[in-house]
Amino acid sequence: MFFGFLILAIFIILGILLGQNISIPYSAYQYVAVAILACLDSVFGALAASTGKNFKMKIFLAGFFFNAIFAIFLVYLGELLNVEIYLAPIIVFGGRILNNFSIMRRDVMDKAQARRRLLKKKKVSSNTIKTDVEAEEENV
Repeated sequence: MFFGFLILAIFIILGILLGQNISIPYSAYQYVAVAILACLDSVFGALAASTGKNFKMKIFLAGFFFNAIFAIFLVYLGELLNVEIYLAPIIVFGGRILNNFSIMRRDVMDKAQARRRLLKKKKVSSNTIKTDVEAEEENV
Protein backbone atom coordinates (compact mmCIF):
# COMPACT_ATOMS: atom_id res chain seq x y z
CA MET A 1 0.00 0.00 0.00
CA PHE A 2 2.84 2.39 0.88
CA PHE A 3 4.52 1.63 -2.45
CA GLY A 4 1.34 2.64 -4.30
CA PHE A 5 1.15 5.94 -2.43
CA LEU A 6 4.82 6.58 -3.19
CA ILE A 7 4.24 6.04 -6.91
CA LEU A 8 1.18 8.28 -6.77
CA ALA A 9 3.16 11.04 -5.03
CA ILE A 10 5.96 10.80 -7.61
CA PHE A 11 3.52 11.10 -10.51
CA ILE A 12 1.72 14.03 -8.88
CA ILE A 13 5.03 15.87 -8.44
CA LEU A 14 6.04 15.07 -12.03
CA GLY A 15 2.66 16.29 -13.28
CA ILE A 16 3.00 19.56 -11.39
CA LEU A 17 6.54 20.12 -12.68
CA LEU A 18 5.64 19.28 -16.28
CA GLY A 19 2.39 21.25 -16.11
CA GLN A 20 4.20 24.48 -15.27
CA ASN A 21 5.93 24.44 -18.66
CA ILE A 22 2.83 23.80 -20.76
CA SER A 23 0.59 26.60 -21.98
CA ILE A 24 -2.99 25.68 -22.82
CA PRO A 25 -4.98 27.81 -25.26
CA TYR A 26 -8.07 29.44 -23.81
CA SER A 27 -10.36 27.51 -26.16
CA ALA A 28 -9.20 24.21 -24.65
CA TYR A 29 -9.73 25.11 -20.97
CA GLN A 30 -13.07 23.36 -20.72
CA TYR A 31 -11.71 20.19 -22.34
CA VAL A 32 -8.68 20.06 -20.06
CA ALA A 33 -10.67 20.84 -16.90
CA VAL A 34 -13.20 18.09 -17.56
CA ALA A 35 -10.48 15.59 -18.52
CA ILE A 36 -8.53 16.35 -15.34
CA LEU A 37 -11.65 15.90 -13.20
CA ALA A 38 -12.42 12.60 -14.94
CA CYS A 39 -8.88 11.35 -14.29
CA LEU A 40 -8.96 12.55 -10.67
CA ASP A 41 -12.24 10.72 -10.20
CA SER A 42 -10.59 7.51 -11.39
CA VAL A 43 -7.55 8.03 -9.15
CA PHE A 44 -9.63 8.70 -6.04
CA GLY A 45 -11.92 5.81 -6.93
CA ALA A 46 -8.86 3.56 -7.11
CA LEU A 47 -7.68 4.82 -3.71
CA ALA A 48 -11.11 4.17 -2.21
CA ALA A 49 -11.15 0.70 -3.77
CA SER A 50 -7.68 -0.06 -2.44
CA THR A 51 -8.72 0.83 1.11
CA GLY A 52 -11.55 -1.67 0.74
CA LYS A 53 -9.15 -4.26 -0.72
CA ASN A 54 -11.06 -4.57 -4.01
CA PHE A 55 -8.83 -2.59 -6.40
CA LYS A 56 -8.55 -3.93 -9.94
CA MET A 57 -6.02 -2.40 -12.32
CA LYS A 58 -8.10 -3.12 -15.46
CA ILE A 59 -11.08 -1.26 -14.04
CA PHE A 60 -8.88 1.66 -13.00
CA LEU A 61 -7.22 1.99 -16.41
CA ALA A 62 -10.50 1.64 -18.28
CA GLY A 63 -12.14 4.27 -16.10
CA PHE A 64 -9.14 6.57 -16.29
CA PHE A 65 -9.06 6.72 -20.08
CA PHE A 66 -12.68 6.15 -21.07
CA ASN A 67 -14.10 8.60 -18.52
CA ALA A 68 -11.71 11.28 -19.74
CA ILE A 69 -12.45 10.59 -23.40
CA PHE A 70 -16.21 10.52 -22.85
CA ALA A 71 -16.11 13.73 -20.80
CA ILE A 72 -14.13 15.46 -23.56
CA PHE A 73 -16.68 14.19 -26.09
CA LEU A 74 -19.49 15.72 -24.01
CA VAL A 75 -17.72 19.08 -24.01
CA TYR A 76 -17.28 18.85 -27.78
CA LEU A 77 -20.93 17.88 -28.26
CA GLY A 78 -21.97 20.80 -26.09
CA GLU A 79 -19.97 23.19 -28.24
CA LEU A 80 -21.59 21.80 -31.39
CA LEU A 81 -25.07 22.20 -29.90
CA ASN A 82 -24.20 25.52 -28.24
CA VAL A 83 -25.22 24.06 -24.86
CA GLU A 84 -23.05 24.06 -21.74
CA ILE A 85 -23.00 20.28 -21.32
CA TYR A 86 -19.53 20.45 -19.75
CA LEU A 87 -21.22 21.36 -16.46
CA ALA A 88 -22.77 17.89 -16.17
CA PRO A 89 -19.45 15.97 -16.00
CA ILE A 90 -17.99 18.61 -13.67
CA ILE A 91 -20.87 18.15 -11.22
CA VAL A 92 -20.90 14.35 -11.51
CA PHE A 93 -17.14 13.92 -11.17
CA GLY A 94 -16.99 16.42 -8.33
CA GLY A 95 -19.69 14.50 -6.46
CA ARG A 96 -17.96 11.18 -7.09
CA ILE A 97 -14.63 12.54 -5.85
CA LEU A 98 -16.29 13.71 -2.63
CA ASN A 99 -18.02 10.33 -2.29
CA ASN A 100 -14.68 8.53 -2.68
CA PHE A 101 -13.16 10.78 -0.01
CA SER A 102 -15.98 9.87 2.36
CA ILE A 103 -15.42 6.15 1.68
CA MET A 104 -11.71 6.50 2.44
CA ARG A 105 -12.43 8.57 5.56
CA ARG A 106 -14.90 6.00 6.90
CA ASP A 107 -12.49 3.16 6.23
CA VAL A 108 -9.60 4.93 7.98
CA MET A 109 -11.82 5.77 10.95
CA ASP A 110 -13.11 2.17 11.18
CA LYS A 111 -9.56 0.81 11.12
CA ALA A 112 -8.44 3.29 13.78
CA GLN A 113 -11.40 2.38 15.98
CA ALA A 114 -10.69 -1.33 15.55
CA ARG A 115 -7.05 -0.72 16.54
CA ARG A 116 -8.15 1.21 19.64
CA ARG A 117 -10.50 -1.63 20.63
CA LEU A 118 -7.75 -4.18 20.16
CA LEU A 119 -5.28 -2.16 22.23
CA LYS A 120 -7.87 -1.58 24.94
CA LYS A 121 -8.75 -5.29 24.97
CA LYS A 122 -5.07 -6.23 25.26
CA LYS A 123 -4.58 -3.71 28.06
CA VAL A 124 -7.62 -4.95 29.98
CA SER A 125 -6.70 -8.60 29.51
CA SER A 126 -3.11 -8.00 30.61
CA ASN A 127 -4.31 -6.18 33.77
CA THR A 128 -6.96 -8.67 34.83
CA ILE A 129 -5.39 -12.02 34.12
CA LYS A 130 -2.37 -12.70 36.27
CA THR A 131 -0.47 -15.85 36.75
CA ASP A 132 0.07 -17.32 40.19
CA VAL A 133 3.68 -16.12 40.16
CA GLU A 134 2.63 -12.51 39.37
CA ALA A 135 0.01 -12.59 42.14
CA GLU A 136 2.54 -13.84 44.67
CA GLU A 137 5.05 -11.15 43.61
CA GLU A 138 2.44 -8.42 44.18
CA ASN A 139 1.63 -9.73 47.65
CA VAL A 140 5.26 -9.75 48.74
